[in-house]
Amino acid sequence: MMANNAHDLAMQAKAWPFEEARKVLKRINGKKPEKGYVLFETGYGPSGLPHIGTFGEVLRTSMVRRAFQEISNIPTRLFAFSDDLDGFRSVPDNIPQQEMMAEHLGKPLTSVPDPFGTHESFGAHNNARLQSFLDDFGFDYEFVSATECYSSGRFDEALMQLLRYYDDIMGIMLPSLGEERQKTYSPFLPVCERTGRVLQVPVLETNSDAGTIVYQDENSTKVETPVTGGRCKIQWKPDWAMRWYALGVDYEMSGKDLIDSVKLSSRICRTLGGHPPENYTYELFLDENGEKISKSRGNGLTIEEWLTYAPNDSLALFMFQKPRAAKNLHFNVIPKTVDEYLTFLRKYPNEDEAKQLTNPSWHIHAGEPPVEDVPVSFNLLLNLASVCNTEDESILWGFITRYAPEATPENDHLLNELVGRAINYYRDFVKPQKKYRMPNSDEKNALSDLLVAFKKLPPNTSAEDIQNEVYSVGKAHNYENLRDWFRALYEILLGQEQGPRIGSFVALYGLDETKELLRRAINCGDVAN
Repeated sequence: MMANNAHDLAMQAKAWPFEEARKVLKRINGKKPEKGYVLFETGYGPSGLPHIGTFGEVLRTSMVRRAFQEISNIPTRLFAFSDDLDGFRSVPDNIPQQEMMAEHLGKPLTSVPDPFGTHESFGAHNNARLQSFLDDFGFDYEFVSATECYSSGRFDEALMQLLRYYDDIMGIMLPSLGEERQKTYSPFLPVCERTGRVLQVPVLETNSDAGTIVYQDENSTKVETPVTGGRCKIQWKPDWAMRWYALGVDYEMSGKDLIDSVKLSSRICRTLGGHPPENYTYELFLDENGEKISKSRGNGLTIEEWLTYAPNDSLALFMFQKPRAAKNLHFNVIPKTVDEYLTFLRKYPNEDEAKQLTNPSWHIHAGEPPVEDVPVSFNLLLNLASVCNTEDESILWGFITRYAPEATPENDHLLNELVGRAINYYRDFVKPQKKYRMPNSDEKNALSDLLVAFKKLPPNTSAEDIQNEVYSVGKAHNYENLRDWFRALYEILLGQEQGPRIGSFVALYGLDETKELLRRAINCGDVAN
């Protein structure tokens, strides 16, 4: 925890992780819980691979946890909980041994063989992928397996409590279900001793004293089984509530699509005698057409794709910004997000303590942002790659070191990473869309005057002075809206409708090189070559 003055600033900070952290502190009345720590949780269904939503939820939860650590010296833990006792519902298209896997439908994921042959089960394989994924991003967490919690007895007391309040929980759940589903619903899903499958069957009897239920199996045989020791799995909404109760979860986020589920699970948790965690509801991501992103539809952006075109800290910024607003998650947001990240990072050292606590880079880097002074924006790098028509990093570095002699690939690791990512982005998104146009007669006259103006400038002219010359020429040629002048420059010189601040681009690319571009455009030559 910080010193008193800094602590006071954190208690007043308006950044959303601090607002959430103060909710948690209020929940526990500022005192250490009986279990000895505040528990943050994030859940994961290991039927598939970790994805960008997994990253976002763990990252955002970690940000709240870190903010809490600034306002309190109470110990904290973060559980990454895997629902690996869930029944295996369908065979994913992207795994081997499809026929073999189909034979195990209905079994708990940790009882299904690993089709890749690397782990003891399919659930264990995907759990390992999750942990590797989280480790790669440096998250501080503890992995918790549902299978282990059920089979070890960790959940036994909570399962018995759920059995005691069986009728009350049914009273909560049944109104939320359709008529047909009501006839067969039970919060307890027995694991068949004969087949090993998780059964969705009605419960015929409950015996809270004995800790058992009676159900009718797939052969219409009545079976009595304990609810403890991993012999039963709980349906997910009561299971969520039971987990909160058993573990004493203090904070958990969830998406907008789970609002009703949170309400139901919270009621069940209270019925069990627990205190539901503080919840934060985040909005879902949209694709470029404004439609909800779906893994099955493949209309979104994967984390691997984002990291092909931008550093992971830029993705962290995207997750930090306005989590309660629906946001477009597509390739077109990447350049803007990267440059916003660089701006926040650049501002941080010169801000006062209060301002630093609201700076996203504080939250992205757990209170210790690195000192990075990147001399050019990501958009400038994109446009440099575009005008050079190159995928050669050394060519871009040639321009960069002329513009900023102190910058080198060896010493400026972030800039070097950005150069590589800019080339990837240019290759895949900018280059296929480039379309140069010839200038009309009025534009030729304006370009000629711009060339004359540039010839009068010394080689070391600042970006600002270059920008002023561009403005002056545009005004002299009676552009009522200077945006039209700049758009013309982008379309004629760069082959695109939008572009960088011209002065900054020319300073980076070079006056001589830009004058050559202008000459070719004026003479109706091919600017692209």
